[in-house]
Amino acid sequence: MSPASVPGVLLVYHRPDHRLTLRRFADAATVREHIHAFAAHSRFAIWELNADLGLPAGLNDVHPSVVFLHYSLYSPQGYNLSPALAEFVRSIDALKVAFFQDEFHYCRQRFDFVNDVGIDLVYTHVHPQDIPHVWGRYTPRVQARFNYPGYVDPQMLAAAARFSRPDAERDIDVGYRGRPLQPYMGSGAPEKVLVGERFRELAAATTLRVDINTQEDGRLYGAQWYRFLGRCHAMLGVESGTSYLDLEDEVLHDYNRRRAEGRPVTLEALQEGPLGRWDHNFSYRTISPRNFEAAAFRICQVLFEGEYSGVLEPMVHYVPLKKDFSNFDEVVALIRDPRARTEIVERAHRDLIQSGAYSYERFVADVDRDLLALGLDPAVEPAQRALIAAALRSGRLRRRFRTEANYISAGPRKAIVRRLPGAARILRVSQQAR
Repeated sequence: MSPASVPGVLLVYHRPDHRLTLRRFADAATVREHIHAFAAHSRFAIWELNADLGLPAGLNDVHPSVVFLHYSLYSPQGYNLSPALAEFVRSIDALKVAFFQDEFHYCRQRFDFVNDVGIDLVYTHVHPQDIPHVWGRYTPRVQARFNYPGYVDPQMLAAAARFSRPDAERDIDVGYRGRPLQPYMGSGAPEKVLVGERFRELAAATTLRVDINTQEDGRLYGAQWYRFLGRCHAMLGVESGTSYLDLEDEVLHDYNRRRAEGRPVTLEALQEGPLGRWDHNFSYRTISPRNFEAAAFRICQVLFEGEYSGVLEPMVHYVPLKKDFSNFDEVVALIRDPRARTEIVERAHRDLIQSGAYSYERFVADVDRDLLALGLDPAVEPAQRALIAAALRSGRLRRRFRTEANYISAGPRKAIVRRLPGAARILRVSQQAR
């Protein structure tokens, strides 16, 4: 008997089993926001499935009409799909959609995966003008759409309302958290550390109150991060992404070989090899979810000059900082000017937050339009909803349903109970699917 086809979307993502990571796994809010935005806003019925819990046996008998593969499935170590789940995705007769991030390396692995499982539609951070030269060249049967790494989420807005202090009560003039990036990430890699360390050095000769940390152990998560944002008048930043795409997987291979042989792996040394050929072949720089977050918290953004996906304009939405810091004094003067700072902050809040143009609701509506244009129908009957819900609760998944409910917030056990009252359900589904 052929599997029953049910209208709707199975969204497959990956977050580790909380029993192994409950006290060690710091989950980024931006990842959870992206995962759950579809169930919150889509016109289509959305069923979420954590790949860490395996393939529900019932999916052998019931197939959704669409499968979303979330970017949390993909890692340098491979794809977080069990053999059974991978085969299910490969063999299912459904529209297959993949969302990608960090596409600059492991490109051939990604292209091979897309071609092997028959992905139909890709959401990418490759700039629209470069899509034909990247996805069109290596995965010719795939359609690709540009999207941002993250959007404005209601939880972000709620955090801003809760943790933002009035301007007069903020005790940090300039804040920043960044992390060192490996040199194989290209000529833009040093910027995340440079913007913080050099600014801190120069600020030592001023009366600015700065809280800048560029080490991994200085990173903040959850409420700690939001409290930090709420204390800042200004925040440093750089464009997200990298300066190139390693389309043939040569740069990382060269980097690893050099390390194994004890040879230099500085940016300058790598530029003598494949990185020198690939760097700046395409720009993989984009606006960051942190830019939306800062706008929501009414923080004046002080950013290295860049394009920021055409969303942010210098002296309209942010204070531009030259990468040689030659305008440092002018930047400090603007930070110290409450009127100038407030004007920039309010314009950023108006255009990025109040407009709704960069909300998850708008993003999901765009995805819905793509599905409709491909002939998908969002209508689903109650009996069909019950059928796929039962299939997803079957087998191994049903025996472990509390794992997923507890995992979603990834924190101390008491915090999970507080944040997810009564959340013992294995599935989060959209309003339309309930």
